[in-house]
Amino acid sequence: MSTYICSVQSEWLKRKNSAATWLTVLGGTFVPLIILGVRLYHFDQLAGQNASADLWERLYHEGWQYMGFLLLPIGIILVTSLVTQLETRSNAWKLLHVTPQRFTIIFLAKLTVILMMLLCCLLLFNVGIYLTGVAPAWVMHDVPYPVAPFPRMKYLVGSTHFLLAGLPVLALQYLQGLLFRNFMLPLGIGLGLYIASVIALPWKYACTIPYIYCMMLANQGAIPSGVYIMSTGYFVLFGVLAYILYVRKKEKG
Repeated sequence: MSTYICSVQSEWLKRKNSAATWLTVLGGTFVPLIILGVRLYHFDQLAGQNASADLWERLYHEGWQYMGFLLLPIGIILVTSLVTQLETRSNAWKLLHVTPQRFTIIFLAKLTVILMMLLCCLLLFNVGIYLTGVAPAWVMHDVPYPVAPFPRMKYLVGSTHFLLAGLPVLALQYLQGLLFRNFMLPLGIGLGLYIASVIALPWKYACTIPYIYCMMLANQGAIPSGVYIMSTGYFVLFGVLAYILYVRKKEKG
């Protein structure tokens, strides 16, 4: 366990030198900043909006409509590809593999860091949406504080649903990142699958496509519970395949 924790700490430090950190911060704050900008532009409506009982409901749907359909899946594709390819770009796989760590520890540590970055992105997004609702009341005296209490559980459950919906994308991008040396190859495949998922969204069997769950949830507001089971199944399947390919690959990097 101590080796695993040290490996996670090492991977966490390495990602600071990549664009993945900035993409995580930008991905979590971009939509809230846009919504806040729109609210401030229509400042004459702020008082009425904050006095409305459905303020947080509207902010939730506005935020996740854009975040879930576009930024979250694209962000997972980019960040997973970047983190997985850190050693490839610096030609450091051989140095990593001579350290006293088992391949299983290295595999799990990298996957853990990617999951942690995804959680950080979701946390930033939820904090950003909250600030979008309360910040105008801090800077404008004639704008009241939101009368409706912040629905923490709704936002937590919603974020959990989007997290589950994004897991297949993360696992398949992780598999590709470990399999291919070229950063552009897993990135191109991921973006291609995302575009294909957008096109296939009206298809009655769309739920069989692993990249489609985030946009389904953003588009419909809710999806059957069985889809989350399928999403988790894809995550486990791709994760196991990634592990087998990584451990058995003769030339790792």
